[in-house]
Amino acid sequence: QVQLVESGGGLVQPGGSLSLSCAASGSIFSIHTMGWYRQAPGKQHELVATITSGGTTTYADSVKGRFAISRDNAKNTVYLQMNSLKPEDTAVYYCNARILVVDTMFTNYYWGQGTQVTVSS
Repeated sequence: QVQLVESGGGLVQPGGSLSLSCAASGSIFSIHTMGWYRQAPGKQHELVATITSGGTTTYADSVKGRFAISRDNAKNTVYLQMNSLKPEDTAVYYCNARILVVDTMFTNYYWGQGTQVTVSS
């Protein structure tokens, strides 16, 4: 089985910074794209940022220039550095990874449990 475990959420004032991390573990052969999504109360699930195994990144327009996604392939971990946070960034943040599983040699998408980020004064 494969698990994604997130950490790093919390409460921060507007303009502040937070860093999230998400570590994948289990029967992993390889990890392709990893990413972060978020869901705010009453809103749809939305893409925040993604990063391929080669390091190519994409960002939602709303976070460009403020957030940075990175990954450590040796640790099967993806990070999200969030700067200049705004109240509208408040949401549950979920990591996602496209993983080739050893046991089956099938590729599946896996999700973390979610971590709350609250931006408020």
